[in-house]
Amino acid sequence: MVGIIIINYKDYANRFLADCRDSLRTQSFQEEKVRFYIVDNASSKESRNSLKDNFQEAVILPRSDGNYAAANKLGVETALGDGCNYIVIANMDTVFDKNWLRELILAVDSDDRIGVVQSKMLLYPKIEEEKKHPKINSIGNVIHFLGFGFTSGYKEADREIGGLPEISGYASGCSFIIKKEVLERIGNYDEEYYMYHDDIEMSWRVKLAGYKIVLAPKSIMYHKYEFSRSVRMLYYMERNRNLIMFHYYRLPTLLLILPMMMVMEAGMILYSIPGKWFLTKMKAIGYFLRPVTWMKITRKRRKINALRRVTDREIIKNFASRIIFQEIENPVLKYIANPIMDLYWQMVKYIIVW
Repeated sequence: MVGIIIINYKDYANRFLADCRDSLRTQSFQEEKVRFYIVDNASSKESRNSLKDNFQEAVILPRSDGNYAAANKLGVETALGDGCNYIVIANMDTVFDKNWLRELILAVDSDDRIGVVQSKMLLYPKIEEEKKHPKINSIGNVIHFLGFGFTSGYKEADREIGGLPEISGYASGCSFIIKKEVLERIGNYDEEYYMYHDDIEMSWRVKLAGYKIVLAPKSIMYHKYEFSRSVRMLYYMERNRNLIMFHYYRLPTLLLILPMMMVMEAGMILYSIPGKWFLTKMKAIGYFLRPVTWMKITRKRRKINALRRVTDREIIKNFASRIIFQEIENPVLKYIANPIMDLYWQMVKYIIVW
């Protein structure tokens, strides 16, 4: 049985449910039972009513705190408890090709070494020209050695991709499939990540356990992507990218990259002042000044070390040394920070042999 988990956040159901639901109902995959789980997370009354009235076949799971990682964790726990052998995580602001689910399952079943499969994500066409010439949202995502993540292929013209190419970074949390046995080995979502970078964290765990992450080019979905920034988003992105490094890098690796981590922190503090999110950056730093935070990090590192089947050298071999945020053009980043980080990474990554 396949469990498809979708998060409804605030007014998402009012804006996105109809198209998402209709494309799920017309999937070509019929071999096994499919069950839908909607985690209703900090939504409005109107959104809740819309779910109940317009997606009656879905199991509605209520949450109120807005914790995206915890919402997915609840959905996964419920689906596994109901006997689902495949778990699919998908966003609501999407429309799925009729073969989307079939191709995900064919891909994940093709090789026992595959832990996660991501769909090919295209930008939802808003005008007729975009329907004729669709553009890519993500064909796999990139991890920077300082914990940043960004998409691969963003806004490039769609193209044919053969086979099941391995994703060197991480799978987008917008549309991926994972088997029950993989989840039982690596564990569920980590609620500590709350929102943002939870997909990087889970992908890193999957790879540490010795599995591959691949792209299923024939599993196509269209994402109604809207670039946005908020103080809350910046807090969790800054906090979580550092949290990932403290969780997953081995101690010698951390010590090697620590100088550049400190340089980046200083740069982000300076960058936050004109951007009017200085206090938010200070809050993210303050998170790591609490003793309880380091107690949690220590416990998590023990679990990760017990799971580890792959060396840091193998994990970091395709990490990026330059930060590419496609929606933001920053000359300081492009002409100063990126060349410095690139030079530093080219020197230290060959030292990492553990």
